[in-house]
Amino acid sequence: MALYKRLRDLKEDHDLTQKQVADLIGVSMNHYGKYERGENDLPLEKAVILADFYDVSLDYIAGRSIHRHGNAAPEFTADEIELIDRFRSLGERDKGKAEMYVQMLSEQSAAALSSKGAV
Repeated sequence: MALYKRLRDLKEDHDLTQKQVADLIGVSMNHYGKYERGENDLPLEKAVILADFYDVSLDYIAGRSIHRHGNAAPEFTADEIELIDRFRSLGERDKGKAEMYVQMLSEQSAAALSSKGAV
């Protein structure tokens, strides 16, 4: 169902008509309307054309992602990447200790910020 809503929303976001989108992907307006209503499955090759045209990912068109350009990966600093690599090299017991330590530091930091705001 999300696929069909996405097709309609993308079309409307670009101020296009069903006829214009149908012409773009090489089908009749009636046939495209069936894609939007979920009466016909959208073939992959047509979905690729639309994804390229709208500059969005196939996952976005399919409703599998809320991110227009795929599952936006977070940007990590070099220090964060190093920390993740070190964490991954730990055994399960030490990972648990690291998690508890990070939780304690986080709580202390939140408390310090809270007390500064209360002054």
